[in-house]
Amino acid sequence: MLRSYIGVGSNLGEPLLNCQRAIDLLAQQGGLEVVRRSSLYKTEPLGYTSQPWFINGVVELTGSLSPRELLKRLQDIELLLGRQRERRWGPRTLDLDLLSYEDWVLQEEDLMIPHPRIAERRFVLVPLAEIAPDWRHPQSNRTVQELLQTAGSERVIRISSACGMWS
Repeated sequence: MLRSYIGVGSNLGEPLLNCQRAIDLLAQQGGLEVVRRSSLYKTEPLGYTSQPWFINGVVELTGSLSPRELLKRLQDIELLLGRQRERRWGPRTLDLDLLSYEDWVLQEEDLMIPHPRIAERRFVLVPLAEIAPDWRHPQSNRTVQELLQTAGSERVIRISSACGMWS
């Protein structure tokens, strides 16, 4: 089974519920299994800052889907839960990011693995470190803990344990 990590985020509607629904839908997909879920975190928006704070987390999946098939499933779930792509880094009902897929490095126009900004984002690295403390960036070979030392300064506040809101 192939291992991937997915970033989950929302700041519109009911963000906690949006994240839970997305994970539930991922768990129901054929060819995928949700292995671990991080705690949920309230996180400061980046880029466009005149918007509500986000709820973010990371899930670990295993499965037999290719990266392209997995991306399609993520996008389908985003659309199902009302995602509209109106503004880069803007508010959203749901954001599902394919953060990594095994130790693959893939650079295509619409699919980059690992996620091109994973090393800069505390809101991704903090929950990733919780569930995958030994994860290494496949290009830099730096651990998630090493990446956290040089990541952005946005605030990331834990609001639920992995066995609480997510289960």
